[in-house]
Amino acid sequence: MIWRLDMHSSNARSTRRFTGKSSYPARTVKATLLVLLGLSQLPSSIHAQEGVAGSIKRGGVIRYGHFQEPACLFGGWVQQWYLQRQYSDNLVARSEDGKIVPWLAESWTISDDKKIYTFEIKPNVKFTDGTSLDAQAIADNINGWLSNDPDLRNPTAAPYLSDSFESASAIAPLRLQVTLKVPFQPLLNVFAQSSQGILSPSALKRGLAVNCENPVGSGPFIVDKWRHGREVTFRRNPDYNSAPASAKHQGPAYIDGISWKFLPDQTVRYGSFITGETDAIYDIPAIAWKEANSRFPVLRHITGGTPLRLALYTARPPFDDVLVRKAFAYSTDRKAAVDTSFLGSLPFEGNGALSQSSPEYLRELGQSYTYDIRKANQLLDQAGWTERNPSGVRVKNGNPLIVRVSYSNAFLKPDGEQALQVIQQQARAAGFDVRLQPTNPADFFAGKNLGPDDYEVVLLYWVAPGAEIFRISWKPDQKGETNRFNPSRYQDLTLWDVIQRAEQELNGAQRTALYQQAERKIVDEAPVIGLTVLDVTLATRPNLKDVWLDRGSVGEPVFYDAHFDDGK
Repeated sequence: MIWRLDMHSSNARSTRRFTGKSSYPARTVKATLLVLLGLSQLPSSIHAQEGVAGSIKRGGVIRYGHFQEPACLFGGWVQQWYLQRQYSDNLVARSEDGKIVPWLAESWTISDDKKIYTFEIKPNVKFTDGTSLDAQAIADNINGWLSNDPDLRNPTAAPYLSDSFESASAIAPLRLQVTLKVPFQPLLNVFAQSSQGILSPSALKRGLAVNCENPVGSGPFIVDKWRHGREVTFRRNPDYNSAPASAKHQGPAYIDGISWKFLPDQTVRYGSFITGETDAIYDIPAIAWKEANSRFPVLRHITGGTPLRLALYTARPPFDDVLVRKAFAYSTDRKAAVDTSFLGSLPFEGNGALSQSSPEYLRELGQSYTYDIRKANQLLDQAGWTERNPSGVRVKNGNPLIVRVSYSNAFLKPDGEQALQVIQQQARAAGFDVRLQPTNPADFFAGKNLGPDDYEVVLLYWVAPGAEIFRISWKPDQKGETNRFNPSRYQDLTLWDVIQRAEQELNGAQRTALYQQAERKIVDEAPVIGLTVLDVTLATRPNLKDVWLDRGSVGEPVFYDAHFDDGK
């Protein structure tokens, strides 16, 4: 969801060292797509590129069709991260198997008390504006993330680190020290997320408005031009020398650049692919899922953190009563709604606490609150909602059981709206009056239909590698500050204590056990109800090789290793 610099001795540093070397309406859309599928026999465009026989060929521009256009080319929203991954580097990377591997940091040590991280930074790396990327530049970034300066503050890093971070400092030109007030085991996972890409401190001084339009990193591509409403063009960074250990090669990218097109209509986007107008597209429509997998290379990543879930507003009736929350969950066959809407292309997720790709995920919770209308009616009777009005809607103390669901296509795929309509119809049998409140992304991010009296349910997710997402979702309001990332308004100090203990636990098995204790409590109390996973899918043309999906958090497409094998 869908926002002090101190020097410390590192004498307590452990000898453990981390290092590595890089080696329209749904029916109309579906009908149109069925017609377009018949065009898939058309030949792909011919790609002319330079190169030497027997080696990877260089050159060409990847024409990529994406879904949503953000308001800024970096920041705290998933759709911004996809872009930032192309032009910025991170301190560390996360490999496909979930391990943290070197990137800008060649190696690092962690003190015995887990409060001091010391990173050895790659030499001879520069931002694409010529500024040196050294320890001080990275320290400036990290300190800025946690500052109150709107030009520097990072809306993703701050919620993770604000309680634990003390300082970042350059203790040598290529040695960075990050000091914590308390241990925070997920720190490296946070540093691996694309939203924490390192940007040029010189460029950041230009101000947020300029940097949103033309950010400067050290990555394999340079932002060339943003044609609003159409595309962002990237060109190759000819001096790139700082690929992560998870990459397939080192040095500059093979391709000349990327034409990152914004094609929000899934019919148009997929149609552009099968007719050869694009080389790769994001988010394969459900109607085309089987056909795409049978004809083209398809990449898929199920993101960690939270699944796409229904967050129930627990601070007032009717969902301040756990019985009503559970009744709502039981009143809907969410699995059938997902299967029907996404034609089997997207799995149901009944665990509203945690995504199934998160390491701490409890599989037995994945089928929580399966459809049971009898149980839903029993729970509502028990909660005192025993009367019904002439429309069949339950009533208590003269108040009808109205549930307003706020959502936006910023967080919900086009096929998903049908799932909400199914849920709306099903819940009525138990006496819920479900009212859908679709909101366009601009209004949604501005807070429309999200005020404390505007909704009973909101549809959201937040991506992360794993259960560290609990800090974002379930931190209680403190010192008069509202946790705006907790739309459920569920605040349980016992739960928060378990989460904090997990973050500071040094033993991996014990940490997982604590996170799973929190996971069970969240599912049992039902402040959120699972709906489906958030996946990233990419279809590529057969002649486009070595595109991969990042594992830092979101599963962003990575075009750094990509190349055409038949000329472009």
